Amino acid sequence: MVKKATYGKYLNGPIAGHCMKIAVGSVNPSKVDAVKEALKLYSSLAEAEIVGLNVASGVSDQPKTSQEIIEGAINRAKNAYLHTKCDYGFGLESGLNEYPLAGHMVFTVCAIYDGQDYHLGFSPAFKCPKAIYRTMQQENVNLNDACHKAGFTANPEIGKSEGIIGILTKGRKTRKDYTKDAIIMALIHIENRF
Repeated sequence: MVKKATYGKYLNGPIAGHCMKIAVGSVNPSKVDAVKEALKLYSSLAEAEIVGLNVASGVSDQPKTSQEIIEGAINRAKNAYLHTKCDYGFGLESGLNEYPLAGHMVFTVCAIYDGQDYHLGFSPAFKCPKAIYRTMQQENVNLNDACHKAGFTANPEIGKSEGIIGILTKGRKTRKDYTKDAIIMALIHIENRF
């Protein structure tokens, strides 16, 4: 039986007899599926085994600063990497950050850990509706729960499906879609070796 040749630290260097394994620091279906779909765009990663793991982010349930979002993604990537024998640990963290002139923007960060370095990418960002942000503040709940409580969705687990972005864009962009964008941005650093 011939083993598949896949790739180690960088996407361009084969290691004969090695099947790549990717550990995702989440069991959220929208995050795990985003990794699976994004990696299919790379011939060297398309056949990788991808496993979702329930790991700690080390940040609050609802990150509200860019620093906290980045730290959560990094922690998830490292914890996934350390939890199982794999080639890469992927961490995905979503949250809000307040920007001058723009208000509270929602985005996702992808961190990829290779055992030595972190490779970061960001999704596009969109403005959080004031009613949802107000509900988050008044009831001390996360974005998912605030969307439900504010009446934007009947789905109490919107973050595991289309996300608030899916509702706001009328399905033109889903949480999985914009999470894939963050993954592809993080893979730029690995693919191009800088």
